[in-house]
Amino acid sequence: MEFLTTFESTIRASIFFVLLAGFAIIEAVFPRRARVQNRIRRWLTNGSLVVIGTLTLRFFLPIAAMGMAALADERGLGLLNLTNWPIWVEIVVALIVLDMAIYWQHVAMHRVPILWRFHQVHHADRDIDVSTGVRFHPIEIVVSMIFKMVCVLALGVPVAAVLVFEIVLNACAMFNHANINLGVGVDRILRCLLVTPDMHRVHHSAVPEETNRNFGFSIALWDRLFGTYLAQPQAGHLNMTIGLEGFQREGPERLSWSLLRPLRRQWTGN
Repeated sequence: MEFLTTFESTIRASIFFVLLAGFAIIEAVFPRRARVQNRIRRWLTNGSLVVIGTLTLRFFLPIAAMGMAALADERGLGLLNLTNWPIWVEIVVALIVLDMAIYWQHVAMHRVPILWRFHQVHHADRDIDVSTGVRFHPIEIVVSMIFKMVCVLALGVPVAAVLVFEIVLNACAMFNHANINLGVGVDRILRCLLVTPDMHRVHHSAVPEETNRNFGFSIALWDRLFGTYLAQPQAGHLNMTIGLEGFQREGPERLSWSLLRPLRRQWTGN
């Protein structure tokens, strides 16, 4: 446990950059859709949001979810610490419950007005690729981490499970946002278990009825179980409009827009 908490940042950062580079190469070779924005400008903005969000998180919540898991283990807090299950069972249970919790957090981001204001920065991206998977407003990142910390403490999630979950969640977010053409057959098989790029792309449609579907990040079960699953966008993947109805100009490409727009009194127009 001491090793994991000490080298958590190094492990996660290494895997993050390997996956980011890998998915970027794959989507460049096998793209699903043509881009509508300048890739370099978008990536600079989305990458800057990652850096600012990470620094904000370290400043306001230095112990984060891993630290909360270590605290729960040390003091015997949480439901799993009341059981005598083997560690592998606890890890599997924790991963499933945490993934469902993230599904409901995502639903809340859309349905609670103040949360939606910040989550819209993610949806305002008019292209969708691997960089969209890490495009989140710093305030949303902090809120999300607080929610995960509460879940980790209440459940008594093992430290190893938190590390695995964070890596899997991050990897799945980059995968299902990637502009990758898997092929209809492969997509149909994979989405029986995992959220695929085609499945999640529906969620980034500018059509509100489609934006409020397919909330899952990793496990594809939750949307089917809770009635939010939509197989395909009405306009098709090649013709659908990505982003939000009121933000179909260049504003979301800029870092200043992405950081400051949710803080304005009126969240309309560009």
